[in-house]
Amino acid sequence: MSPDNNFKEAAKILWKHWSEGTVIDQFPISMQPKTQKEGYVIQNFFAEFSKSKVIGRKIAATSIEGQQHIGITHPIQGLLIDNFCFDEGNQIPNHGIYMACAEPEFAFSISEDLLGSKGKYTQENIFESISSLFLALEIPETRLKNFNTAGAEQLIADNGCAGYFVLGNEVTNWRSVDLVKTKVRVYKDGDLHETGEGKAAYGGPLNALAWLANDAINRGYPIKKNEIITTGTCTKPIRIQKGSKIKAIFEGLGEVATQIEN
Repeated sequence: MSPDNNFKEAAKILWKHWSEGTVIDQFPISMQPKTQKEGYVIQNFFAEFSKSKVIGRKIAATSIEGQQHIGITHPIQGLLIDNFCFDEGNQIPNHGIYMACAEPEFAFSISEDLLGSKGKYTQENIFESISSLFLALEIPETRLKNFNTAGAEQLIADNGCAGYFVLGNEVTNWRSVDLVKTKVRVYKDGDLHETGEGKAAYGGPLNALAWLANDAINRGYPIKKNEIITTGTCTKPIRIQKGSKIKAIFEGLGEVATQIEN
């Protein structure tokens, strides 16, 4: 079987287990990606099998806690697939919840193709390429039973641990706010569970966005206009279960909430 066919079969296995809400120990040896580039090939095939629109991207492991949670030492990308994305007010399906955690994040809508024609992106110059800021919650997910020892290549193939995503209302007063220092509180079922700041996301959400933009260019898949980019958790992951009500308050900016179906 050719490498591409192996990678398609790996993606097909992932989609099957997503559909069934089940997990696997690991990819079959012949289908395991040996490099991050191969992992991203499987990730793109996975999106094709979903038969759903890719609306943007996510960054996993932007914080030390996030990296420790999945056992890697650097950020990776995943795809936001429309079928798994919800507006605030909709409940998250209690289907395939294995990692069982929620993360508060800053998400941006991009105003232009990020092609890097003016050089490398930084948190200073990427500011002008943002059309909107949203407060968001991610329910990261995996089909790999031993995700914390699987390694970056398999986690990338597993769509960068992208799961369910909740997009809150647009924030209108953010451009004069220091997002790095923005304090975040997360409540579960009415009780405070975690606190953090914007700097937890790779030194700040704009820095995380710049990293993703540069990494995407280097891989030959630059970010396109109108993509939604969510930039990593601002706190430690919050444990959830069926019925959990999660609310994140971003000081001075607003809040976003969701609930897992019973």
